Amino acid sequence: MADLGRYNRLKVLYSTPHGIYLDGGPHGEILLPTRYVPRGTTLDQLLEVFIYRDSEDRVIATTERPLAIVGEFASLEVVGVHQQMGVFLNWGLPKDLLLPFRELSDYRPQPGDRVLVFVKLDERSDRIVATTKFNKHLSRQPALYRKGQQVPLIIANRTPLGFNALVGGTHMGLLHESRATAPLRPGQEIMGYIAAVHPGNKIDLSLDASGYQRVAPLTDRIIEELKAAGGALPFDDDSSPEGIREVFGASKAAFKQALGALFRQRKIQFTRPGIALVDPTQPAPGDWRPGQR
Repeated sequence: MADLGRYNRLKVLYSTPHGIYLDGGPHGEILLPTRYVPRGTTLDQLLEVFIYRDSEDRVIATTERPLAIVGEFASLEVVGVHQQMGVFLNWGLPKDLLLPFRELSDYRPQPGDRVLVFVKLDERSDRIVATTKFNKHLSRQPALYRKGQQVPLIIANRTPLGFNALVGGTHMGLLHESRATAPLRPGQEIMGYIAAVHPGNKIDLSLDASGYQRVAPLTDRIIEELKAAGGALPFDDDSSPEGIREVFGASKAAFKQALGALFRQRKIQFTRPGIALVDPTQPAPGDWRPGQR
């Protein structure tokens, strides 16, 4: 049986000038156009294909892989808006994915925006569509995360408290405004951390780890960047939060803590502007040297 919006292993029935036809079960014979037929395909062979509807609403097969299939969340780019139908998204196939206006939960995105969506099979039309109404599609299983754990996030939308974000592709969490230490936008994919897990799968998020856990890896990253740049960088505790986040993936507060730790360890010096590696063979100002009293 061929499932719309998913990968299927279907048997090759016969060949035509337009492509090969596959056994689609209740969907009948499904065309795999010639340009997608793998070299060396034979009759009765089982092929893994993705099944969807083309621009003429026909069930069709492809060996291309979309950016998301039915049952998955994804951050997709808006490529067009139809005033009656909805928003069209690029999901990696010739026919764009429709996000109907009825499936929008809040604002109306514009071309060039990215949006977090869930891909589903619409029961009324039997078509693959996207939705931003997530609640019934999130996992009901307990969120087995631990405080401080690093997790992949996709920003869903802004709320009066901060930002909702999809955690690990299964649960929704809240990134409080005070912990949003970088500019964020819907559809943005970013790494974050678990700040707390409350009863009812309520998850608090942060863009930074806490305490030593966030400083130690960052100090290593700064040293690596310094070495790669020849020993000097134009970043210090006066640099912009956006620039720090882009290069080091950390907040300005975490970056300043890491610089302080490296300075106390005499591994860097401030050049104002910027920082530089300290040459361990040279004495630092104030160090005692032989012959001094």
